[in-house]
Amino acid sequence: MNLTQWFIFFLLIQVIHFIGTWKLYQKAGRQAWEAILPIYNAYILTKIINRPWWWVILLFIPVINLMMFPAFWVETVRSFGKEKSIHVLLAVFTLGFYILYLNYFEDVKHQEKRQLRAFTKIGIFVTDVVFAVIAATIVHNYFIRPYTIPTSSLEKSLLIGDYLFVSKFHYGARIPMTPLALPMVHDTLPISRKRGLVFKSYVKDVSLPYMRLPALQKVKRNDIVVFNWPVDTVRYFFDTSNIHVYKPIDKKSNYVKRCVAIPGDSLAIKNGYVYINGERTKLPDRAKTQYYYYIDTGGKRLNLQRFIDEYHITEGGQLADGRLMLNLTEEAAAYLKTVKSIKSITRKIDTAGVYNSRVFPHDPQYPWTVDNFGPIYIPKKGAEVALNSQSMPFYKRIIETYENNDLTIDGDTYYINGEEVDTYTFKQNYYWMMGDNRHNSEDARFWGYVPQDHIVGKPIFIWFSIEKKDPRNPKSLFQRIRKERVFTTVNGSGEPKSYLIPSVIGIVLIWGFSAWRKRRKQN
Repeated sequence: MNLTQWFIFFLLIQVIHFIGTWKLYQKAGRQAWEAILPIYNAYILTKIINRPWWWVILLFIPVINLMMFPAFWVETVRSFGKEKSIHVLLAVFTLGFYILYLNYFEDVKHQEKRQLRAFTKIGIFVTDVVFAVIAATIVHNYFIRPYTIPTSSLEKSLLIGDYLFVSKFHYGARIPMTPLALPMVHDTLPISRKRGLVFKSYVKDVSLPYMRLPALQKVKRNDIVVFNWPVDTVRYFFDTSNIHVYKPIDKKSNYVKRCVAIPGDSLAIKNGYVYINGERTKLPDRAKTQYYYYIDTGGKRLNLQRFIDEYHITEGGQLADGRLMLNLTEEAAAYLKTVKSIKSITRKIDTAGVYNSRVFPHDPQYPWTVDNFGPIYIPKKGAEVALNSQSMPFYKRIIETYENNDLTIDGDTYYINGEEVDTYTFKQNYYWMMGDNRHNSEDARFWGYVPQDHIVGKPIFIWFSIEKKDPRNPKSLFQRIRKERVFTTVNGSGEPKSYLIPSVIGIVLIWGFSAWRKRRKQN
């Protein structure tokens, strides 16, 4: 839906509200015309139902308003003496039209000094749950949301099994683009994730345009960023069914990578090392890039288990020629070179000049590999580029998909929205996201740019971390908890510092204060 359609829908809601409530406004001592003025009518209604004025604000927050409308319906019928459970159910399941029935067909009286607390235990429970969900949804959508790390693409910086708090406000919280969606659920209902049985958690045909709240900072080079995977068409993360579906931007799978290049940068990869604007990039000291290394022992048996455990190596395998291939940091590889029983250790490098159809921009003009790539321009909002057969492989998806234009190609002639053009000006910024685990990360080298409107937030805190189960090395649940990572920061320099004890003290103090305040109110 575009803005015009939303405006018409908003006016229609106001008309329906006026038709269904104007007599009730009068019975509450107000004027009939007060039921039709947008926003003001909601403010007056909060006076009638004896609820706080800020409920009006919640009516205009996407997803939250889906829960606030039923709250207004229920409080309205209760304000006119309909307190029984059947009346509450009628208000909700008729989508508020039971109020219209009361307006015209029953002689109800306004209960000015009614009991605000529900009379039944069920009513109290439902009210408490609804407002708890509303509060949690506001926090999730606009402030901080928990995520988990499912893959090893940022291994050493972030580990599989890390549970993160991701800040939405650092880069500016994005307004939900699918307003008809269940709160605190991503693209599918968790209980439905069985093969052949997947239920969406949203209505895709109702959408809002991209909007974002003001940001505290811009995405900076080498930031770790959570974003929606631009090319996502899978039903849910780790889907293996090969069933492809269209998803709105905010319902695409969440990825976390390092932003190695920002808008306006020129990026190249030479023998596995990233170069930005001609200079080799310098990562933060907590970042530990990994590569696959071939290890030749000359046929000798080598027990690397202690070394593997010490350096937390998660990937590796035996090659057909007898060599080992392990995923190592450069520090670990340097240590292995000092082991006398190892004949040689060589970093795996995919040489340049060999076309790999999986590598962006997926065009034989550019025979690039994951280790030798580019140079490539990272588009910046307002920048203009020439359109030709050499540039089109890079920008075709941007023009058509990310910036919603109608692109027609006729030989060497290009038409955008019916107009012949030879240049294009970008409407938004783009970023280049890569994993620190260079040989085991499905990142921008395979699917290209990440648009600004796909940015979700910035990981700031690891609140829990647990190792995967390993049949070869069984551990108890408690043993698998990475205690040194619990309540540690994601960013910063030096060794991560745990804030577990201060956090526990803070939680206990908050809980104690809440309990004391509750007892004080009861007394």
